[in-house]
Amino acid sequence: NELSAEEGSKATAVLLDPSGEVGRLYHAQVTPHMMVISPDGTLIYNGAIDDKPGTRASTLEGAHNYVAAALDESMAGGEVSVALTRPYG
Repeated sequence: NELSAEEGSKATAVLLDPSGEVGRLYHAQVTPHMMVISPDGTLIYNGAIDDKPGTRASTLEGAHNYVAAALDESMAGGEVSVALTRPYG
């Protein structure tokens, strides 16, 4: 949508899991615990959104977004260079 385009969001699908069933299958530990799953169902990234725990815009400036990088690398046909980080939440 327009907001996603304005914010530079990546093409993704979002799974709502109110029962927690899928989270338990993938051993989610905290909220948020980000996972990128390939079209064939392979877990290709598991961990934090980025390398700067926090929610303030000033704190997030210059953060390395692991999820965006994983999406970019996998959609370009490459392997994800950082496939596992420690989630925080």
